[in-house]
Amino acid sequence: MSTKLTRQKHRKDTPVRVAVAGAGAIGVDHIANYRRHPAALVVALAETDPARARAAADQFGVPETVADWRALLARADIDALSIALPNHLHAPVALAALRAGKHVMLDKPMATAARDAARLVAAARARGLVLMVGQNNRFLPDVQTARRLIDNGALGDVYHAKTAWMRRAGIPRIGSWFTQKKYAGGGCAYDIGVHALDRCLYLLGEFDAAAVSGQTYARFGPRGEGDGSWGKSEIDPARPFDVDDLCVALIKLKSGRTVLLEASWAAHQPEPDCNVTQVFGTEAGLLLPPLKLFRQTKTGYATELVDAAAGAPGENRMAHFIDCVLGRADPFVKPEESLAVQKILDAIYASAASGREVRLK
Repeated sequence: MSTKLTRQKHRKDTPVRVAVAGAGAIGVDHIANYRRHPAALVVALAETDPARARAAADQFGVPETVADWRALLARADIDALSIALPNHLHAPVALAALRAGKHVMLDKPMATAARDAARLVAAARARGLVLMVGQNNRFLPDVQTARRLIDNGALGDVYHAKTAWMRRAGIPRIGSWFTQKKYAGGGCAYDIGVHALDRCLYLLGEFDAAAVSGQTYARFGPRGEGDGSWGKSEIDPARPFDVDDLCVALIKLKSGRTVLLEASWAAHQPEPDCNVTQVFGTEAGLLLPPLKLFRQTKTGYATELVDAAAGAPGENRMAHFIDCVLGRADPFVKPEESLAVQKILDAIYASAASGREVRLK
């Protein structure tokens, strides 16, 4: 997939003025990370809850709050919009921002349907704007080091991988928008499965799938079990739980390699939280985190704990986004890659609904 484009130039001697949409847990994380970049300036915050808006603005010194993100798009003093809203708003808000000439940092998932994600990629490309999905797992030193090992041939011919994020009891507040399909689009697959999937495909250096077989379950959330404490979203016990709390998928990539994906918000398992990726090659295998290398040696089978150096882009995805707007870097998370991930997520749900393998073009 080609990612070269003619990007709009931002004056390097002026700060990148950012507006953040959403003051929930992720929105606060966005603001905090922008403050770590000397050229980033958060100038406004859009939030429908006045108390939440005021608390975030006071905590981080944001000079202005508005109730409606639309009020920010026509303003010439805003260069970028950072979106930390419920999933169903990701694509429409991002598309409106791109059409208004704003660079966009978008939290995952990219959208709730691949056709909408494709519109974002096209709009960013047509206008020469930076569009990046905040897949923070890619920035971790273990993942960076593992990618270098794979690229340098340490594993030999890589042919299969397993990736998972499995929680014992980590539903993000039953009764919040996370547990309603009309707002979230999907459940654990969209929330944490997307991290495990993106991390694995990045390690393999391949994002295009040929076929997907998936299955989803909702065995704990509908009974009011498996609740977690993440987020600040409002809870209404009368709201339905109509998303998945466990999903599994077998993904066949176009190269012939395979990926086994598992994700759960709630499941009976030994660990409270298991967030791992394992890659299998003809000469060695690896597992992270922590990063371990497995291989046969002349003296027997060896397990090596690898010291992971810091990743090249740094671990702050917001700071990297600012560098991209300034022209100092190219987006580490390419929008075309995030679109490919969205197509796989779509296929998992389509396969689960039909009971059949889904073939991707």
